[in-house]
Amino acid sequence: MSKLGNLGARLHRGEVGYDFVGNRKIWYGVSILITIVAVAGLFTRGLHMGIEFQGGAVFTTPKTSVSVSQAESYAEEASGHDAIVQGLGTGGMRVQVAGIDTGASDKIKTELAEKLKVDPEQINAELVGPSWGEQIANKAWQGLAIFMVLVVIYLAIAFEWRMALAALVALIHDITITVGIYALVGFEVTPGTVIGLLTILGYSLYDTVVVFDSLKEGSQGITKQTRWTYRDVANRSINGTLVRSINTTVVALLPVAGLLFIGGGVLGAGMLNDISLSIFVGLAAGAYSSIFIATPLVADLKEREPEMKALRRRVLAKRAQGGDDATAAVGADAGNTNDPEGSGPAVVGPRADRSGGRASGRRR
Repeated sequence: MSKLGNLGARLHRGEVGYDFVGNRKIWYGVSILITIVAVAGLFTRGLHMGIEFQGGAVFTTPKTSVSVSQAESYAEEASGHDAIVQGLGTGGMRVQVAGIDTGASDKIKTELAEKLKVDPEQINAELVGPSWGEQIANKAWQGLAIFMVLVVIYLAIAFEWRMALAALVALIHDITITVGIYALVGFEVTPGTVIGLLTILGYSLYDTVVVFDSLKEGSQGITKQTRWTYRDVANRSINGTLVRSINTTVVALLPVAGLLFIGGGVLGAGMLNDISLSIFVGLAAGAYSSIFIATPLVADLKEREPEMKALRRRVLAKRAQGGDDATAAVGADAGNTNDPEGSGPAVVGPRADRSGGRASGRRR
């Protein structure tokens, strides 16, 4: 543990680093593979929409000795529709039946009370009309679209369009994976799920913006020197914020894991699953995309510019002459057999300070 802590401190100080940008093709491949699995799950299994989106009724019963499987069978017999039954921590049950009207709900409530051997007056029934559910679904998609547009506009103004585009790709990546996981595990999609998605998108953006801010600051006046390429600065920005990103993600995941595995699994509070799964998967996917997708993609887009290409040629020429000790720097552009463009070794040496002067670390 002490060695891990020491490594984290050295990463933060810039004494060592990992060539994230140089190995970007690996991260892109992993993300594409995960996304394909998520999309396949979405198309093969589909999303299990809650009654808030398709209309129906929810019956909450008092404590009963009937098992969940028996209650599900009783509810399907009474309604003629598929039913979902969840056990509650109180010993009662939450019975959900989609596609029924008000008249049918009264009949189902009476039959359920008889078969579950409880007082009908103690069963709470909540009805959702199909038109109202459709409106909720449309507003959820509209809210998500507006959120995306505002994010792109803000990042384009605060940083630049390349960073806005990279952040948008990372957000779409996070949403796709989270929705795909929902389809694969069969969890119900409710308004809580939408709230969870919006929450993790904000968290993912926070991590991404932290790295982008460091990258923007470190790349100021970059074309006036021949020590670092834009890719080098991108690597330094990721490594400089890596420990912070990991720490904040782990700390955020722990209470969410408690909600998901203890609240939803052990205590039987099924309603917690809606929001906790989306936050748990989204936090993990957001941390991954901020480090492995967004910043490497910005570096790819930025180094297509003529001035960055010219800078790269100058830096490589100077390093080839042996006139700069920056060959040991983050993302050094020689000697990496994994990158045909020569992006540099995976474990690298000191990084320069913010002012573009001598590399940090031991004085020479």
